[in-house]
Amino acid sequence: MRSDRQQTPRAVSAAETDTGEQQKPLSDEAHSAFTPPLGIPLPPPPEDEHPTSEFAVPDGLTAEAPTEPEGSAFVPPAGVRTPSNNQTTGGFPVITPPNGVPIVRLTKDAPWQDRMRTMLRMPISERPTPERVERQDETGPAVPRVLDLTLRIAELLLAGGEGAEDVEAAMLGVAHAYGLDRCEPTVTFTLLSVSYQPSLVDDPVTASRTVRRRGTDYTRLSAVFRLVDDITSRDDFTLEEAYRRLAEIRRNRHPYPGWALTVAGGGLAGAASMLVGGDWPVFFAAALGAMLGDRLAWLASGRGLPEFYQFVAAAMPPAAIGVALSLANSGLQASAVITGGLFALIPGRALVAGVQDGLTGYYITAAARLLEVGYLIVGIVCGVLTVLYGGLQLDAKLNPEAALRHVERPYVQILAAMLLALTFCILLQQERHTVLFATLNGGVAWVVYGALADTAEVPPVAATTVAAGLVGLFGQLLSRYRYASALPYVTAAIGPLLPGSATYFGLLALAQGNLDRGIPHLTQAAALALAIAIGVNLGGEAARLFLKMPGADTDPSGRRAAKRTRGF
Repeated sequence: MRSDRQQTPRAVSAAETDTGEQQKPLSDEAHSAFTPPLGIPLPPPPEDEHPTSEFAVPDGLTAEAPTEPEGSAFVPPAGVRTPSNNQTTGGFPVITPPNGVPIVRLTKDAPWQDRMRTMLRMPISERPTPERVERQDETGPAVPRVLDLTLRIAELLLAGGEGAEDVEAAMLGVAHAYGLDRCEPTVTFTLLSVSYQPSLVDDPVTASRTVRRRGTDYTRLSAVFRLVDDITSRDDFTLEEAYRRLAEIRRNRHPYPGWALTVAGGGLAGAASMLVGGDWPVFFAAALGAMLGDRLAWLASGRGLPEFYQFVAAAMPPAAIGVALSLANSGLQASAVITGGLFALIPGRALVAGVQDGLTGYYITAAARLLEVGYLIVGIVCGVLTVLYGGLQLDAKLNPEAALRHVERPYVQILAAMLLALTFCILLQQERHTVLFATLNGGVAWVVYGALADTAEVPPVAATTVAAGLVGLFGQLLSRYRYASALPYVTAAIGPLLPGSATYFGLLALAQGNLDRGIPHLTQAAALALAIAIGVNLGGEAARLFLKMPGADTDPSGRRAAKRTRGF
């Protein structure tokens, strides 16, 4: 009798059931090489189901305990900081930077602009991970909120006139402070974007923001700089506190009312008229023209006209008052009145920012800023030329040769330069504690320019470059001392150096149809404007070059430049 186990492998077909006879399988595939043939009993199962290995220790022997555990090529040594454990107990860095690049320590031993600029000028593959303290109250970085906070801070900085490199440095600093190491910010004239990639295998997260409105409020700009400094230097500064501070900054009103800005514009124009040889009656005439132009520009702004037409409207009243004085044969210098009005309108802040962006490698932003400056200057030209052409049709005695005489009044001009810088500070809505330093910086700029141009007979372009370089140097030193932006200490101080007289003489020659005389004056005005911007940037770079940088003790190469191609 066959057992059940022996009958199990055999297949019974339907034909065999009906006829009672067994059919052969169709092929050899019906049998298995590991199945015993029919009639042969199965072998008994082995007693031990767990065979030994040739690498197992025989019975009776004890394995020798290892002296130290084996390491892995993918496990960091002891004391190395990992993303999950941000504390470093040993002396090993997270990565070994190529070419001896030091780890950037985010401590308050240098302004955050320099700390972040050191990393910003490296490719993202060569950036070291910054040393920072883990925030204990947060389980991990909320990536969308961090990116949103970064973009909102950058929007205020860019709208306030800050350079593109410092805006990117602020974005990088905020992102690193909240744990987003692999972050890449991008700044253009109106578009801000930031991209974060958690790892090489994860999808990047990108956010962007458009800057639609730009204004001049250096008080708000300084507050944003302090906010970035607190975020990058304090380990207990949470996202909620950062958002609260940012909301307070946006809600704060301007420190000076509208009427104070109008009076400051008049004082700036009057001080500028005295710099080019005017006296007290010319001072008041220029101040009146500038205040009328300011109110007219406010009216155009309230009607929703673009900024170009606002500059056209603001340039007409000073020119009209100068033409009226010339028609009345008052004996006053009409050219000084018109020149003072031009001083109050020349966009020196945007010009310096545009040239600075170009010198640091942000060519798209620089081109957009300089194009904006060009449009605003064209607006000024249209307003002044319209009035000058009408005055010439009325036989106004506007003789540029009589106005070219240079009067040396050192004490009066130094006081006028300081007054010009003071009123410029009010127009820029600066904090009150920065007004004194900016005013003194403007006085120093005019003293240096007068000493070089009048005493040493240095060409005006070279003298302007040296004076603007000192303004940039002192402004950078003051900003480092106060951990603030350098713009409040620099922008107002370059006011006395602006090319107002050269611009006026060029426009007057064009209105008279004298291109041979007008084009050289306008070319000189453009050269002076570029000299101011380059000098300010050179002074700031000199301060960063000779002062101690983060990592200077270990990195012999120093701070890397933005570009290393040398044009090739």
